[in-house]
Amino acid sequence: MKFRRNVAFILTRAGGEILVCERSGYKNSWQFPQGGARDSESDLEALRREVVEEISIGPSQYRIVTEHGPYRYIFRSGFRKEGCDGQEQRYFLAESVGTPEIIVDEKEFSAFRWILPEAFRIEWVPPIKRDVYRQVFQDFFNVRLR
Repeated sequence: MKFRRNVAFILTRAGGEILVCERSGYKNSWQFPQGGARDSESDLEALRREVVEEISIGPSQYRIVTEHGPYRYIFRSGFRKEGCDGQEQRYFLAESVGTPEIIVDEKEFSAFRWILPEAFRIEWVPPIKRDVYRQVFQDFFNVRLR
């Protein structure tokens, strides 16, 4: 199996809330900003680019606290992306610096909101990503998603 390298971004703010974004065209499908890494990029370079592209904040507006991964999932049967069978993701947890103005890329997301980690619902993500999200919430927040 071949996996596409990918990065994901969990942004926190004072009070412990996390940013989640609703996928365009998929009502009630919430996730973290994420995207593929180019061969020429490190994971951190890919993260910085994806965060600017998807939620319009630059590196001066957040501070990376920790990272975990890789986490893997396999695409649904018969689907391939860039010749890959699934994604291998590295997740980065960051604290917001000041009060960044979030502007979502409408091709990716239709909305965003801040929630406490324990308010996240596993049914918001497609079944192929649920095991990854369960592990991410356990690793970063010690929260068990059901």
